[in-house]
Amino acid sequence: MAQIVLFHSAHGLRPAVHAAADRLRAAGHTVHTPDLFEGRTFDDTGETTAYEAASAYQEEIGGSDELLKRAVTAVAPLSAQGLVYAGFALGGAVAQNLALADEKARGLLLLHGTSDLREDASTEIPVQLHMAEPDPFEPEDWVNAWYLRMVRAGADVEVHRYRGAGHLFTDTDLPDYDAAAAGRAWAAALAFLEELDQS
Repeated sequence: MAQIVLFHSAHGLRPAVHAAADRLRAAGHTVHTPDLFEGRTFDDTGETTAYEAASAYQEEIGGSDELLKRAVTAVAPLSAQGLVYAGFALGGAVAQNLALADEKARGLLLLHGTSDLREDASTEIPVQLHMAEPDPFEPEDWVNAWYLRMVRAGADVEVHRYRGAGHLFTDTDLPDYDAAAAGRAWAAALAFLEELDQS
């Protein structure tokens, strides 16, 4: 079965991420959940949103470059095993960057988030993306352009859209949670991982 590294969203490594990892483990996969925020978690308050608080924290620690350094450090002992990279929203962006830089990567599972690609990006890994439709953080034009760039880079890409769902619709602890959409997403994700295991 797959060796999966699952990166958390801007909310941090919360119970919903552990629950997702347990869901994947129940299907027979080994799952690692690095904590890029070193124990910090963020929720909406009366004064600021979780995304604003997480963004401020990232600036404090050195921005996206520092997050990527922490992610690389976390996966370094595992990368020789041929990893499947996965992530929620911000964690999806981190997962994408690591997967495209890892020649041994076996796959990329993105839930609610993507990242830009370099012009010279090249990869042949299978990729599955799950997005709300519409998604305030991933506009349709962006997702369409991302898809074309990924295909041009050589990836085998599936995009699943969920009309009417909230941004983080798989997160049971957030108002965005949509049980029906989450159920469909997890069914597709588990099938994707099973196909990777057979390839």
